[in-house]
Amino acid sequence: MQAKESFFKRPGVQTLLASVLCAVLGIIIGFIILWFMNAEHATEGMGAILTNFFKYRIASTTTLMKYMGSFLVNSVPVILCAEAILFAYKAGLFNIGAAGQYAVGIIACLYTSLALGWNWFFCLLAAIVAGGVWGLIAGIFKAYFNVNEVIAGIMLNWIGLYICNIVLGGEACMNQSKSETYDISEVNPSGLLPGFMQEFFGGNQYMTIAIPLTVVVAIIILIVLNKTTFGYELKATGHNKEAAKYAGMNAKRNIMLTLLISGAIAGMASGLFYLTGIEHYKIASSVPGMGFTGIAVAFLGGLNPIGTIFAGLFVEYITLGGQYLNTNYYNPQVADLMIAIIIYLCGFVLFFKTILNRPGKVKVNANAEPEKTAKKEV
Repeated sequence: MQAKESFFKRPGVQTLLASVLCAVLGIIIGFIILWFMNAEHATEGMGAILTNFFKYRIASTTTLMKYMGSFLVNSVPVILCAEAILFAYKAGLFNIGAAGQYAVGIIACLYTSLALGWNWFFCLLAAIVAGGVWGLIAGIFKAYFNVNEVIAGIMLNWIGLYICNIVLGGEACMNQSKSETYDISEVNPSGLLPGFMQEFFGGNQYMTIAIPLTVVVAIIILIVLNKTTFGYELKATGHNKEAAKYAGMNAKRNIMLTLLISGAIAGMASGLFYLTGIEHYKIASSVPGMGFTGIAVAFLGGLNPIGTIFAGLFVEYITLGGQYLNTNYYNPQVADLMIAIIIYLCGFVLFFKTILNRPGKVKVNANAEPEKTAKKEV
């Protein structure tokens, strides 16, 4: 008879404990770094990072809520890129090309909005389609030519970036005097996403439906992967393509669909961010960091769509906190260093689970067969 499952053997508990431990260790190591840089102001520096925009609570609740709204908006692309990577990873594929899919999503949403004057719905749809097509290209290479999706993804990242610079660098989209794209609110107000609880967040004009849509996407991913036959087929194909073929599944189709959907989510990330009007696109020399930060966020969230939302909020919060450091004593990039450390520690999430799931000791009964203490696979 199987023994009752231990509290610490539960997958959800293990994921939460491991993720919290990674975050705490990252903060502790970050404090040590601050102490070595300037011991006298280390506590003040860490306090500034952790307090973040909450320091405005003294000024007024309206100001605090306004900054909180901007924080949520900036978290959207990080969370959705992580969801894109998570979706592919659950299906046995590593979509490192999320950065390129995010870049072509920027092209699609801003060009259709600024140059063509489309409505926000069609601009967002264009970003989703562009990201999906970019992911599909890697999927085709993987399915038909057995090209590793990591190699294909990295190459497509740079191609996507350069196309983005060329297309959006033209006069139709970019203000040449400022070297940044035009303000959507001035050129095409209909291209902006509808507002969402703007008054509640201190009249923050950038609060849009991007926030609830991000949560909805995470819930849909959770349901599709865990509660549908389609999700089961994708995971089965990713883990063992030959076994999936033997079971009658279309392995090539599933690989392409996985990267198409993953790319579409990454494209949606850029659409939901830039169509708020919170940021303009500038010519970049490196691929968007969202695609790579998303890897860490996905693992920090325990590869769970809902956990990834909280992990994304945490990573963005720490990153934003670096802006409040006293530059007389510290470089604001210390916060980025802390995130890098947390990213490195994300590997500990799986290690921690392995430790908790070690087989129990074998109990030997003289009058019965050896009985192993219950162990549940995660």
